[in-house]
Amino acid sequence: MPDNQPKVSIVMRSKNSDWVIAQALAALYSQTFQDFELLVVDSGSTDRTLEIVNQYPCRLIQIESKAYYPGSVLNMAIEQTKADIIVFQNSDGVPLSPHTLQRLVDAFDDPSIDAALTRQIPRPETFDWVRRDYNLSFPDAMQTPDWIRLSLPMAAMRKSAWEKHHFYTDAWASEDTEWGEWAVKNGMQIKYVPDAIIMHSHNYTLKQIYGRKFVEGEADSFIYSRKPSLAGMIIGMIKQTLRDIIYLLPKFNLMETAGAFPRSFIYNYAYYKGLQLGNKRQKTGNNDTSIGQSNVLSRYEK
Repeated sequence: MPDNQPKVSIVMRSKNSDWVIAQALAALYSQTFQDFELLVVDSGSTDRTLEIVNQYPCRLIQIESKAYYPGSVLNMAIEQTKADIIVFQNSDGVPLSPHTLQRLVDAFDDPSIDAALTRQIPRPETFDWVRRDYNLSFPDAMQTPDWIRLSLPMAAMRKSAWEKHHFYTDAWASEDTEWGEWAVKNGMQIKYVPDAIIMHSHNYTLKQIYGRKFVEGEADSFIYSRKPSLAGMIIGMIKQTLRDIIYLLPKFNLMETAGAFPRSFIYNYAYYKGLQLGNKRQKTGNNDTSIGQSNVLSRYEK
């Protein structure tokens, strides 16, 4: 390894993250492992994000908001990295231990490991139903459930593994899901590192839930070849509503309980509409991913 080549390249994506990116960067530069370079890809921040980023040693790549397509952006950034191990840390992912990065990188001491992911702990202000979902998805156990293969708020992979399969660009979202599914199907090894912990979660509004589930539905039509089903949407809505009520009522969380039906309706309807779009695009050979992009980004405009 050349003297000027770091062991790890960290790719961080940001946009209007001044509410949290100072915490994420301070935690990163307080890690016991420091043999890394940092690339920050910012997609048009208009708040204090860039002012905060410029306080730390990094390479800053600036793109326009309309140019932000996750798979393409990640592929572009990785092309510019120097290290053999690529770490992904979202600007809203905050390592909770000074050893988080070291423990994640240590996973690659085993030459059979191609990628690794951290455990995500929800923020203190997280809604109860969101906290439940994070605790199920990122347990204090040796492996994640089948629906979590890779999750990029903080994860890592060998650059050689990425070279075998770049992040997909067929749909706007779920680039980590698609890569993880591909890896498992092709006999590659992804390790869950439960003692590498970060803080990460979102209290999405109904408007934001629609955008997120829409692009997940579109992506799942490509990744899993799922088809839209009106009956499936209705059944999913009923099951999710009942599950939330059963979980929330014993907590006496009346506000979140009252929101169970509208939340599950938006959740399942948006996913159904996304599946419809994905299937239509595949049938017509339409490569335009801008509809998914606009469905997400427009719902975050202030």
